[in-house]
Amino acid sequence: MTVASTVAAVLVAIGWWLHHDVYRQSARIAEDQAQAPLLALADQLRQGVIPSPRSAVPYEVVAAGRSTPVASGGGMDAFPPGSRHVLPAPPASSRPIDDDDGGFGYASYELRVPERNDAVRSFELGGGTYPVLSTDIWAGELTREQRAALGVSPDAVMQVYVVVLPHTAEAITANIDFLLLRAALAGLLLISAVTYFTVRIALRPVEAIRTATASVTAGDPRERVTVPATGHEITALATTINTTLQRLDEAAGQQRRFVADAAHELRSPLTTLLTSLEVALAYPERTDWPAAVGTAARQTRRLQNLAEDLLLLARLDAHTPTAESGSFDLAALAHRLVEEGVPPDRPVTLTAHTTAPAFVHGSPGDHERLLRNLIDNAARHATSRVRITVRNQVAHVELSVHDDGPGIPAEESERVFERFVRLDEARTRGRGGTGLGLPIARELAHRHHGSLVLVPSDLGACFHLRIPRAPTPNRRPDAGTRRDTC
Repeated sequence: MTVASTVAAVLVAIGWWLHHDVYRQSARIAEDQAQAPLLALADQLRQGVIPSPRSAVPYEVVAAGRSTPVASGGGMDAFPPGSRHVLPAPPASSRPIDDDDGGFGYASYELRVPERNDAVRSFELGGGTYPVLSTDIWAGELTREQRAALGVSPDAVMQVYVVVLPHTAEAITANIDFLLLRAALAGLLLISAVTYFTVRIALRPVEAIRTATASVTAGDPRERVTVPATGHEITALATTINTTLQRLDEAAGQQRRFVADAAHELRSPLTTLLTSLEVALAYPERTDWPAAVGTAARQTRRLQNLAEDLLLLARLDAHTPTAESGSFDLAALAHRLVEEGVPPDRPVTLTAHTTAPAFVHGSPGDHERLLRNLIDNAARHATSRVRITVRNQVAHVELSVHDDGPGIPAEESERVFERFVRLDEARTRGRGGTGLGLPIARELAHRHHGSLVLVPSDLGACFHLRIPRAPTPNRRPDAGTRRDTC
């Protein structure tokens, strides 16, 4: 539609230009054709002959000092004899037009023909403005007999007017307009048809893309659209849609794996709990009830921790806003968690090393959960000690949690942050972990515009946390140098 509108506008502009150009050229031709009648009238007057009123072109001959026309015809003679001339007479002192080459001289200009109410028949020229050709004849050049025949004085100047009617130019222009209109309509129809079929052919790949995309379901986004080998925007569109479908497929696969892993994690404590209870019920007299209840309590706590971790991951994936926020001292939080210690079944020593308060923005609850997950992970795999270090940098607070356990291979430094991942026998389900602590810690760090990475360490594993620093109340921030090693 846009192409057709543009073409129509161009055709209208061309037609308008052609209309005016043809009219201008036709009017010029009509003026050129009027020179012959003007020359013939002048020749007759110079011979003392009054021209006939029967003429193909309107004309009038007027003379200085005479109120009636010398001669008129072609529509200018629509008045009774003795009537005043229509066109203006030359002044008595005027001289004839001299041609520099000694030939026929004339003037061309536009002149308004006055309206007259004394016409005996239709005077259609009255009130209109027309191009006229005029030439002057001095009566002094004529003989006495010729002047007498024309009825002019010896010193009079006669002016011959030939009115150029626009009928010929208008007729030619009307014919051209008719042809242009037909050509424009035919061209517009042709261009519209070509545009329509061209657009349909060009949009066939889009329709194929739409059909293929409509067949994609949320549960199985494995369908892909065919990328046309056109090399333009439609190719880019198909590639983008395939990329989006690939991401959806990966997200769906990740969701399926997450559900399967969660079900597997839930099945293990449920199986242990159910087995313990069934054995106790089957052999009540031989059951160590305190041990059975302790096993049930441990597995129930494990289920509770797993459910809480799954709920927190769901909130993080949904980007649920945190209700509490502000600035707080991360160093003080680290000291508090160290003072709380670790469960008695883990003979690990916790130490915290800080030099000054380290204020950060965000939710204290989220940061406590993040740091607790790091400490629990380190205490679970440490041999004897876990060291927590908090340092102030220029724009960040850096916290590292370092254990003296078996460590993590460098090639597994990113995989350890995947959900439900346990790397080896030293980091097994039996040690009490859900496989979600480190993924949750990284998600919380990202949520507060920070980062959590595993950095190289000669002994054990060292996790390095960087969080944007908040202004220290009434203290000037200490400068420092970043170090991402332990």
